[in-house]
Amino acid sequence: MSGERPFGVVLRGLRQQGRWTIEELAEASGVSVRAIGDMERGRSRVPQRRTVVALADGLGLVGAEREALLVAARAGRPARAAAVAGTAVPPRSVGDFTGRDRELARLREAAERVCSGVGTSVTVVSGPPGCGKTTLALKAAADLAEEFPDGCFMVDLHGVDGPVDPAEALLQLLKALGVSDRELAQEDAAGRAGLLRALLGERRCLVVLDNARDEGQIRTLLPGGGASLVLVTSRRPLTGLEDVDRLALPQMAQDEAVQLLRRILGPERADAETEAVARVAELCGYLPLALRVAANWLTVRSGWSIDHLVRRLADEERRLGALTAGDVRVEAAFELSYRQLTGQAARMLRLLSLVPGPDMTADYGAALTATDIFDAEDVMEELVEAGLLQATHTGRYQLHDLLRLFARARLAREETPDQREAADQRLRTWLLDTAAAAGHWFKPDHAAPPPPRQGPVPLESAEQARTWLESETTAWYAALRSAAAHGEHLRVVETAQAMQWFGNLCIYWGHWTDVYRLSSQAAAALDDPYLQAVHLNHYSGVLIFQHRYQEAIERADEALEYARRAQDLSQQAWALLYAAWPHSQLGQTQERFDKSRAAVDLFEAAGDREGWLQAMFGYRACLRDLGRTREALALHERVIAFLDAPDCPVSGYLASHYRARAIGGLGRDCAAAGQWREAADHFRSGLLLLQQIGIPYLEAQMLMDLGQALIELGETQEARSFLRQALTLGDAADSEDLKTVQSLLDSLPTE
Repeated sequence: MSGERPFGVVLRGLRQQGRWTIEELAEASGVSVRAIGDMERGRSRVPQRRTVVALADGLGLVGAEREALLVAARAGRPARAAAVAGTAVPPRSVGDFTGRDRELARLREAAERVCSGVGTSVTVVSGPPGCGKTTLALKAAADLAEEFPDGCFMVDLHGVDGPVDPAEALLQLLKALGVSDRELAQEDAAGRAGLLRALLGERRCLVVLDNARDEGQIRTLLPGGGASLVLVTSRRPLTGLEDVDRLALPQMAQDEAVQLLRRILGPERADAETEAVARVAELCGYLPLALRVAANWLTVRSGWSIDHLVRRLADEERRLGALTAGDVRVEAAFELSYRQLTGQAARMLRLLSLVPGPDMTADYGAALTATDIFDAEDVMEELVEAGLLQATHTGRYQLHDLLRLFARARLAREETPDQREAADQRLRTWLLDTAAAAGHWFKPDHAAPPPPRQGPVPLESAEQARTWLESETTAWYAALRSAAAHGEHLRVVETAQAMQWFGNLCIYWGHWTDVYRLSSQAAAALDDPYLQAVHLNHYSGVLIFQHRYQEAIERADEALEYARRAQDLSQQAWALLYAAWPHSQLGQTQERFDKSRAAVDLFEAAGDREGWLQAMFGYRACLRDLGRTREALALHERVIAFLDAPDCPVSGYLASHYRARAIGGLGRDCAAAGQWREAADHFRSGLLLLQQIGIPYLEAQMLMDLGQALIELGETQEARSFLRQALTLGDAADSEDLKTVQSLLDSLPTE
């Protein structure tokens, strides 16, 4: 019965039956007085379901009366548009949709704002090919359908494969909205666009404009306001559009990618090879299209193990070809966007595949293409607009792993070997020149180094130099290995030499041994005894921090021999000093003492004041460990006088580094003498300096020493706090120190 009467009539009758005024119902339901009045007079469309429920709750309706109101609401909504060829069609959902909770929540919030009249009517969902933009929009449309009672529609704009003419898309939408052919014939293009805006403004519809090519294709399809929501998907962010929300869609999270594979393959099969499933997700770059193709491939080949697919995908040269299921090819999705690029942008994409790291700055593009930084940035932004390169919030760019493989294949196909090598050489030269220039900031006799020979990387301070070296570690290290493979021996030794003092800041970085192994080999290839001594000494030094003590002694002994051939006293002294500490760790106390003392004498004879300071630290520690604490304390005064001298050869961060070490050494002297309060005070001072300059491995040592001193003083609560701080430094600290820290913590009484 109620289904035959308009919703407004039913609502008014139920309100009057309960003797409610409009104002009282508005207060009880939370629906505005104006909205209720418009509904009862038939001036507005039937509200969304949650509004009807709020009205029913406000009226206190139950049973048949409540059902009557809900039935009237359902009957008053227009039927969904049918899928008719040549018109907009209702969105279809994806049954195995997985994850994307954050993105779905964003779209629901956008819908709620639009429905309440406070939000923008358009949301652009953008992202690289295959990231699941369409699937997300379809899922959102299905979830939000109840909020848009006047219909949900979808138009595939075919933005990358034969774009639909905007006029044709406009016609499709108008027909789906019920505009007759007679009315359409009476309007020109501008009139039809105005008609669409009016209809979307007065109705509550959800429209998905899928796969938009650019702003021009959709401008006439967008509402000017109202309660309709338009979701646009595009590989481009469509930055030319104003007053729109934007949602950049990244690759899936690892757990979401694994769950998607599990849903398609079935729990039983996926759970039988959990590690292989995780590896497939990783090799697919967590890209939804690739994940679906891989899962479908396995579904068809039910007799094959998942690990078999892992082995196929592990071959980078064949991975893209392997990601094919029927007529769906991941490579084809990339190809469509690639064809639309300008020549400059296509070449940039190809060359970016040479970057040996997960991300990059525009400087990389400039080096690869031998262009100005701003020109390179413009071209890379074109790639961002095309959805083939991602811009991060840190100002860097990322190239998806599968797109990198696509670009690399294109590079091999479209560039000659000479062109590829020339670009690789330009990048390698720029990276190593910049690394060397940055490393020079940390030399003891520091002065501002000259700028690198290529590229405008700002290196105007030690802080900027450190930031660049740490952020570009993967790339310059790969460039160094490449230079070694290409026989660029002099460049290898120059770069490694420039890294010597920077290495003090991150001594436990896992690749220093490889850096100085390569530089030692390069020095040998150059047949230069002095360079061989220098780099074998560096090699010995980093082996010490890997606890490879016997190897460290052997490399130092080789360095000593080459230093004697070169008649270089400083390098002889360094060789003795580098050998001394490993001797102590191997229980060879006399060898340690003899070499420490000889190193001090040789540095003095050579006039190498910075080397002398380093040797004094080692010699003082040796005296302390031999129980000769008074002698060690006396040498401390010489060290401090050296650092305080106006003509001290070290300055900046290195001076603070050495002063912290000297203070720490004094604390250990006091600890050896049982003067624990004085020791703790010195450790606190040294710790403050180290935290200011940021040398984690020394900071961990100082925290350990301070914790031990406080334990001796009975101040266990504070000791526990400092020891826990040391543990937080993790891999940046010496593993043996961390073991000692944990042992000290375990010895403390339970809290």
